[in-house]
Amino acid sequence: MEFNINSRQTKDILRGAPGYRPTINAYRWADAITIARVADLAGDKAPADAFRAKAAGLKENLQKKLWDPKRQFFFPMSQRDEEADGFKVKALTLTHQSGRHAGSAYGRELIGYVPWQFSMPDAKKGYEVAWKKLTDRDGFAAPFGPTTVERNDPMFLLKKTCCWWSGQSWPYATSQTLKALANVLQEYEQDVVTKADYLKLLTTFAKTHRKGGKPYLAEACHPDTGSFEGHDGYNHSEHYFHSSFNDLLITGLVGLRPRDDDTLELKPLAPAEWAYFALDNVPYRGHLVGIMWDRDGTRYKLGKGLRVFANGKEIAASERLAPLAVKLPSVPKPAERDAAVPVNFAVNNDGTYYPRVLPSFSNPRTPPSKLIDGNYWYHRDPPNRWTCEGSPNASDSVVIEFGANRTIHTAKLYFLDDEKGVGPPAKFDLEHWDGKAWQPIPTQTRAPEKPTGHRANVIRFPSLATDKVRAVLHHAEAGKSGLTEFEVWG
Repeated sequence: MEFNINSRQTKDILRGAPGYRPTINAYRWADAITIARVADLAGDKAPADAFRAKAAGLKENLQKKLWDPKRQFFFPMSQRDEEADGFKVKALTLTHQSGRHAGSAYGRELIGYVPWQFSMPDAKKGYEVAWKKLTDRDGFAAPFGPTTVERNDPMFLLKKTCCWWSGQSWPYATSQTLKALANVLQEYEQDVVTKADYLKLLTTFAKTHRKGGKPYLAEACHPDTGSFEGHDGYNHSEHYFHSSFNDLLITGLVGLRPRDDDTLELKPLAPAEWAYFALDNVPYRGHLVGIMWDRDGTRYKLGKGLRVFANGKEIAASERLAPLAVKLPSVPKPAERDAAVPVNFAVNNDGTYYPRVLPSFSNPRTPPSKLIDGNYWYHRDPPNRWTCEGSPNASDSVVIEFGANRTIHTAKLYFLDDEKGVGPPAKFDLEHWDGKAWQPIPTQTRAPEKPTGHRANVIRFPSLATDKVRAVLHHAEAGKSGLTEFEVWG
């Protein structure tokens, strides 16, 4: 977290100084618990016991040393004395217990909720009182919030520039907070926050995913206006989406809670006043699960209330939108798989060694390395793309060097189509190197037959061995060719 209220009280306001943080300790605790549970599955008692002991120590330290009973919140702690601008932050003090703002009643940061992201804090110890600040306008609440620092903190600061965690709304932090809030509501007995608070914040988060009326998300936004100004420069954080948003819907709003056994457990946070909702075809423990709420039975015509399906068959029902647990059917033993699993020999997201990509021309803003990074998308920003914009040539080529002979049978070309000077070629040739010269790959079948943007153009052919392939793109009259990915399978 660059430029936060603690780092700004050190000599290096960007990076800060060593300390003990609610985030890192929560991550380490979750890692230790996970390793212990993996060891349990392997029947390996020694590491299971060792990592549970590590986890217990981390929890004890977090709750004993990072919790401030006076301010009722988890805070970072400085590891050593730090001096900046004539003020000293003393070792082993929490935010604002020493330094420029010593004695301040504020200092709370959204990261104080991260321990609940993993259900780390002990229940019935009073820690849940910290959640009062989430919904408080003088705390973290904002129209496009939550803010990363409570509003009244003396160092609260909004910036139209990258990487300031001193007050902006950060979608990643919001997703962590929502996950933590779901856990509090589903696993803890408390009267501080409600399901309505979860829905309100999730709705705020969804509303934040917009720019100019279209779906969008950058790394940070103004918590009062939702503007991403200063935070989404070219090739920086455009479309800064996190897959955790899906988790907030599945495990939070709908309430599908993953477990280690074959019990499917639901703890929905959606309001019972809703007329209907459905979540379908969710892969879970060898099944495709469907969860449907139809308050009066008229939407899906499968009956009133909550209904749960596994592989298309109803396995549980309730007239109320309330917690529910049901045993999943047994899973058939999977069939033996063919040992020959297809491999994309063209992917290289490390950028060194092989495979290598060698184009005849590249626009300076679209490096060819994007062609083999394992990702494809078609929008202009961020630019996961290679284009021939500016090329003086009627055709250009892209060579993939494998570094060794590979037996291949399929290529996939993901053409762009911006309708603004970049699009699929009029036609293309796919060739292989025979050791002396480029030769057309024989007996090709193509789908679609004509080069088409915004989809994979799949070329299949009888298996052949080669150490490099080449696609020659003959540019269309409307503009130059562009690709977002070039895959070669075998």
